[in-house]
Amino acid sequence: MKKIVALILAAVMVFALVACGNSSSGSSTTPAPAAETTTPAATDGTSAAPAANPVKITLATGGTSGTYYAVGGVLGTVLGPKLTLSTLSVESTGASKANVNMITDGEAQMAILQSDVVNYAHNGINTFAETGVEDSALWVAGIYNETVQILAKPGINNVSDLKGKTVCVGDVGSGTEVNAWQVLGAAGLTANDIKVVNGSFQDGVDQLKDGKIDAAFTVAGAPTTAIVDYATTNELNLVSLSDSELAAIRAAYPFLVQDNLPAGTYTGQDKEVVCVAVQAALVASENLSDDVVYEITKGLFDNKAELTAGHAKFDFLDPATAGIGSVPLHPGAEKYYKEIGAI
Repeated sequence: MKKIVALILAAVMVFALVACGNSSSGSSTTPAPAAETTTPAATDGTSAAPAANPVKITLATGGTSGTYYAVGGVLGTVLGPKLTLSTLSVESTGASKANVNMITDGEAQMAILQSDVVNYAHNGINTFAETGVEDSALWVAGIYNETVQILAKPGINNVSDLKGKTVCVGDVGSGTEVNAWQVLGAAGLTANDIKVVNGSFQDGVDQLKDGKIDAAFTVAGAPTTAIVDYATTNELNLVSLSDSELAAIRAAYPFLVQDNLPAGTYTGQDKEVVCVAVQAALVASENLSDDVVYEITKGLFDNKAELTAGHAKFDFLDPATAGIGSVPLHPGAEKYYKEIGAI
């Protein structure tokens, strides 16, 4: 009898253990913690797993009425959500020289700026003659040409006509200011020949509208927002360079290439305007990791169609030439260009 009772008790205990085990597995809704992932960026438009601690990148651009800011905004909107190793925050700035300084000081990790200005920084010349060499900004991609445009009152038909006039030459230390003096110098004009005003593209346009100045320089991808706005309500007059001025510019500044504005670029522009241009470049701090810069560089080209839909300047982005810059390539960008056989 005792053996029978013992057997019954043993059976009950086994049944209880089995039932308890089944109940535990069926009622659990908390999955096991996922392991950290190192999934690479999905640059084809699909979602990708973010890095555990994405690098925060401030992208320095330019004034809100210029092309840099608009292009940077599209980069942030289109490319930003696709990145897994970093986040992009777009900031309006005083443009090229200010952007170099921000990267040097660690206030920005990437920037859009003029190809000639970053070259001056690496060599400690021109606008960087006093501060010395600043070479922490490395090349990522050349995006498009930036045209040196001279907006003036009607009746000013040549650069030489600016003698004795009040001219906005761009923000102090900006790439626009540098290019303005290069063009003015080609016409034989110095700071003693004009009344100099400094300001942004929008400042120049507003002062021209108000009759406070006679002309304003803008160095940006065309059509430029500030000039587009001006042309909608004012008589447009863009000054062409003469053959002798072009020859002088080519001899002294080979990085300035002829880049004429076709008729119809702006409202009221019924003929071609002879201009020169520099290149708008995307640069990155040498302190950004190779992986982060590689992901961004690859993302540029993998998402070119979407970027171009956001801003037409991205249509000029060419992987065959984008890596040819005025300063050394960032190793992360270099890895991408080598991967596709561009270098």
